[in-house]
Amino acid sequence: PIPKIQKLLSELGANIKLARLRRNMSSELASRRAGISRSTLWQIEKGSPNVAIGAYVNILFVYNLEKDIKQIAVDDVLGRKLQDIGLTVR
Repeated sequence: PIPKIQKLLSELGANIKLARLRRNMSSELASRRAGISRSTLWQIEKGSPNVAIGAYVNILFVYNLEKDIKQIAVDDVLGRKLQDIGLTVR
């Protein structure tokens, strides 16, 4: 992947791992509760771009962080500006 994207995913994975460690939860327990394999959890915590977004959401749910997913693309400043350019005023 593009280096910028890989950096972003790596940071996301590190944050997810930190959430697990803060909860003093083993990778075995977390992955079982999320319905994913320990290998998938390991890939998530490493920021793998090959893991389905559903697996990321499942693990966020286990840590009670699923509301964070709602913040993605919520403040689309560029999109709103592009939309405003295309609006016609009568």
